[in-house]
Amino acid sequence: MGQEIPSSKFTKHDFSAFRERLSLETDLLTEMFRQHLFSSNHDVGGFEVEAWLVNRNALPIPVNELFLKKLNDPMVVHELAAFNVELNVIPQPLQQNALGKLHDELASIWDKCIQTAGEMNADMMAIGIHPGVREEQLSLQYISRSERYCALNEQVFVNRQGKPINLHIRGRDHLETTHYDVMLEAATTSFQIHLQVREEDAIRAYNASQIISAPLVAVSANSPFIFGQSLWDESRIPLFQQSVDVGDEYKKRVTFSYDYARGSLLSCFKENLEDYPILIPILFENEEHKLPHLRFHNGTIWRWNRPLIGFDQDGTPHLRIENRVVPSGPTVIDMIANAAFYWGLVHAFINMQDAPENNIDFPIVRQNFYNAGRYGLESSIQWLDGEMHPVKSTLLHILLPLAREGLLHLDINTDDCDYYLGIIEKRVESGQNGASWQRRWVKKYGTDMDALSRAYLEHQHSRLPVHEWNI
Repeated sequence: MGQEIPSSKFTKHDFSAFRERLSLETDLLTEMFRQHLFSSNHDVGGFEVEAWLVNRNALPIPVNELFLKKLNDPMVVHELAAFNVELNVIPQPLQQNALGKLHDELASIWDKCIQTAGEMNADMMAIGIHPGVREEQLSLQYISRSERYCALNEQVFVNRQGKPINLHIRGRDHLETTHYDVMLEAATTSFQIHLQVREEDAIRAYNASQIISAPLVAVSANSPFIFGQSLWDESRIPLFQQSVDVGDEYKKRVTFSYDYARGSLLSCFKENLEDYPILIPILFENEEHKLPHLRFHNGTIWRWNRPLIGFDQDGTPHLRIENRVVPSGPTVIDMIANAAFYWGLVHAFINMQDAPENNIDFPIVRQNFYNAGRYGLESSIQWLDGEMHPVKSTLLHILLPLAREGLLHLDINTDDCDYYLGIIEKRVESGQNGASWQRRWVKKYGTDMDALSRAYLEHQHSRLPVHEWNI
């Protein structure tokens, strides 16, 4: 969904033509898997950061059009709402000083964004859900000027037969509200981590990403409040799942999936073809070798771990995993630490002699994910031994050593392994991630969400990792 489209209006012919091309490209992808045509480049990492444009009082302002024009950087692009943008980095082979390189690049582009925003008397904020966003701001009045977002909104409600979205989230408080567009999604800003893998590792990498999603979201949670209501530690999960609900009770467009991938990642793309109706039937000409319809359709199915088809610079197709469970923020260093933890764990899981998915049933993995989203670092999860464990002890005694082992096996610098994983370790030991810091601030100062937003932004400017933030 990151690419622009020429129109948001479609005919029945557009849908039938798209369906025909999607079927053809799924056959082409099947042949690619049969002939093992995918790139041998692997262990390449990258990410996307979704962020908020805010005023000097840390409240959202809808100025991304002017901001992007002034910034003039192709690595920073529109997002759904006019107060959101997305930052991208150049992917790096995960070896030696890759973590430091990615840190430097993200810090550089983040500083450039802050400087440009400052010239507009504005600022930037990275957070899972902005605690100060008003419900009335999440309306079509503030949608980005882009045909693809208009199309998304229109087609979701065509599928819903015009019925409004009834948001219902029960956490510490209980939030119920009704919306007539998809703009609730704009409140859910993420740090999306990518990993390019070899074909022979892809199925293990994808299933590993599913298994580790629970502890990953627990340690990174940063979204405890919506419209002043105290909900899940990572309320972005239920908010996103409901905000683009097309009304299909069998297959949700935002999903943790229903099982492990089996055989190869081709199974996910066949599921896309067979089980997910076409949402936006944009037609591409003379590019079937690049699978444009298959890739675009995949972009309208928001699995929390999503398989991707990409292409190397020489045009060779490659396989990537996109992990979408981590919220944006709190700081650049926290996000790099989250990515390092994910990459190390996936690599360690790939190299286990016995595939971890053989030792834990998928419904348990799924339940772990939602429990971790709800309770964060205070959650418990059932692990590979079949026993329930506090997520903190699982992180400290099992997963951090595994992540370090995985990063060292990738030949990441030892000092960088210790530095970034040390941030995760201290976050767990202190019990303070973005969500728990926000809750502690509210406990001390009260439920003034605007004041919380200002305090959060001030601490973000300190560049200190969140476990060092005071209250």
